[in-house]
Amino acid sequence: MATGEPSSIGSHHNAVVIGGGQAGLAISYCLQQRGIEHVVLEKNRVGHEWREHRWDSFCLVTPNWQCRLPGFPYNGSDPHGFMLKDQIVQYLEDYVRFFRPPLHEGVSAIRLHARAKGGFDVSTSAGDCFAEQIVVATGGYHTPRIPRWAERLPESIAQLHSSQYRNPTSLAPGEVLVVGTGQSGCQIAEDLHLAGRRVHLAVGSAPRTARRYRGRDVVDWLEDMGYYNLPVHEHPLKDRVRAKANHYVTGRDGGRDIDLRQRAKEGMRLYGHVEDARGTRLMLVGDLKQNLDQADAVAESIKTSIDKYIAERGIEAPVEARYRPVWEPAGETASLDLATTPITTVIWSTGFHSDYRWVEVPIFDGRGYPVHFRGVTAAGGLYFLGLPWLHTWGSGRFSGVAADADYLADRIEERVGASTLSPTPALNEAALGS
Repeated sequence: MATGEPSSIGSHHNAVVIGGGQAGLAISYCLQQRGIEHVVLEKNRVGHEWREHRWDSFCLVTPNWQCRLPGFPYNGSDPHGFMLKDQIVQYLEDYVRFFRPPLHEGVSAIRLHARAKGGFDVSTSAGDCFAEQIVVATGGYHTPRIPRWAERLPESIAQLHSSQYRNPTSLAPGEVLVVGTGQSGCQIAEDLHLAGRRVHLAVGSAPRTARRYRGRDVVDWLEDMGYYNLPVHEHPLKDRVRAKANHYVTGRDGGRDIDLRQRAKEGMRLYGHVEDARGTRLMLVGDLKQNLDQADAVAESIKTSIDKYIAERGIEAPVEARYRPVWEPAGETASLDLATTPITTVIWSTGFHSDYRWVEVPIFDGRGYPVHFRGVTAAGGLYFLGLPWLHTWGSGRFSGVAADADYLADRIEERVGASTLSPTPALNEAALGS
């Protein structure tokens, strides 16, 4: 891995890839295979988001066999297991050693704007350069989303975003309120609960899925059924699906369901979602039962789709009983007064905002989302990669980024033209055998 020096990024490139995570590395591999000169700019180190913004016990929720970066599919001994945080970082670092991308770590993109006659000027922390084409591969999760009314909570209550959480012992003694039940919120709540901490969980509208059904991981079934390759324009929600929360499930302990009802039986306190703060009191929406029921309904609808797939193809698979709720809320709580509870910490598992203010090109919609088709924008030569539902459900995952990167590399190659191509660099044969 190379660390960029101020003068080392060069002044003119066929393509500049901004972001050196899995998406940026994937497109770099595809460009290298086509002999297209380019550089990859990564403001931190490869694997930074996984290394620094995940908790200690974090693991993937998708099986290892779905880790298939272009030219570098998972080849370990546990394809149906779930990589831990350090293993994910190692996978990315091994990928860099495998094909040796033109990577410059520690280089931030500060400003991007288009030239009238084509191409783009890029201002970076290591100097300025010009690129005929740009791939923005920084993902869509940039700034923690915490409601402004959280500022009104008492100073005695510690507050942190889910990206800052590390482990139960890093928190002050006392009970913990987790706000939000996407994948991070549910897994962090379980991490605390299993460590013996009293957890209060404000349950949102995120759906859930079973881990396994009828003898296989649900992900295996969905892969066979083509769900991960479903294009966004064929989804019933169309573009709106991009704003939907992912299904909560876990790869912990070899992979299992996250059953919030079971956790409630064991002592976790569940509430509806939080909508405001008034003094020391958090105002709750009375939607706990609705949210639990809807999450279960989504999980059961996935099972119904699997049942149909099995029946239509005559597949032999064990029959499995459907889920039966093990706990029901006795009533709805209207508010939670932090002054009269032992809660000392609030963890906001409320997602992120995208921040593309540095991209000074008019290709964004009213919400600040880049308008594109399969990552191709109306500004000729400007592309986005690695966003959830960029093209398919798999787009923002290790499983689908290769197809998106390959598609964009073809578009880039078309614009570069055969006359400007340089020979394909040789891959590191030693790394191939490692």
